[in-house]
Order: sequence, then structure tokens, then C-alpha cells
Amino acid sequence: MALKKNTGGGYKMQDVRFSSVDEFLDYLPADELKITERLRKIIFDCAPHIKEQLSYNVPFYKINKGLFFIWPASVLWGKSKTHCGVRFGFQQGYLLTDETNYLDKGGRKQVYYRNFNQPNEIDTDLLKSYIFEAIAVDEQFRKTK
Repeated sequence: MALKKNTGGGYKMQDVRFSSVDEFLDYLPADELKITERLRKIIFDCAPHIKEQLSYNVPFYKINKGLFFIWPASVLWGKSKTHCGVRFGFQQGYLLTDETNYLDKGGRKQVYYRNFNQPNEIDTDLLKSYIFEAIAVDEQFRKTK
């Protein structure tokens, strides 16, 4: 693995830098890797054409505008863990229907998320319904040519 220590000048919020999603996946502990791989499969099952790229050293997903991210707890933001397990975030979560409060708002105005500590906590059908709704909402951001 070609993991790079972040040695740039000044205070940096992360101590590592990945050059690819594969490098990111190689870094994860086994428990987070299982959850992350399952979440990635669900995303690609719902939207095979979605763009995946690293941002803040974790995978972010986009069609027209930012849609989702997968943030394992082992990829720190700052000096300590901010959550446990793997966080699945909806970048435009505030635009989704969430009558059952499945998503955690965390006091945030826009980005909503759900944390998973075990693969069996993922209700695939329910998560897919949120993903499909987010993709439908994302259509409003399509650029016309």
C-alpha cells in the first residue's frame, strides 16, 4: 500500500492521504471494510453510472451534484474519531422525505446520515429507497445543454 503521511505545512485535519479508492479500501480494518463494501455495492446496484471519487480521503458519489459519502470511523477528521462504525451520508439529506427519522440530522441543516456498526444493521431495501429518492431529487440539478 502506498499510503502517504500528510506532511503539508500548517495544521491538517487528516494525517493520511489516499491516491485511490483501492488504497482507501486496503487501509480499512476488516469490520469497516465489510460494511463499506456492502454500501458501495448498494450504491452501484442503484446507480451503475454514478461517479465515485475520493474527497477528504473517503468515497463521495455524484451524478449531477454531490449525493452520498461513505466515511469509516478509522479515517479520522482531526485528531480523534468523530463516530463509530461507518457513516453513510446524504449530502442533500434535507431534501429527502424522512417521516420515520431513519436519518440522523446531527444538528446539521443539510447533510443527514446513518451510522452502521455491523453489516447486518443495513436494511438494504430501506436504504435503497432513500438512495433512489436522493437520485430523483438530484435530477433537479441536471445541467441542460
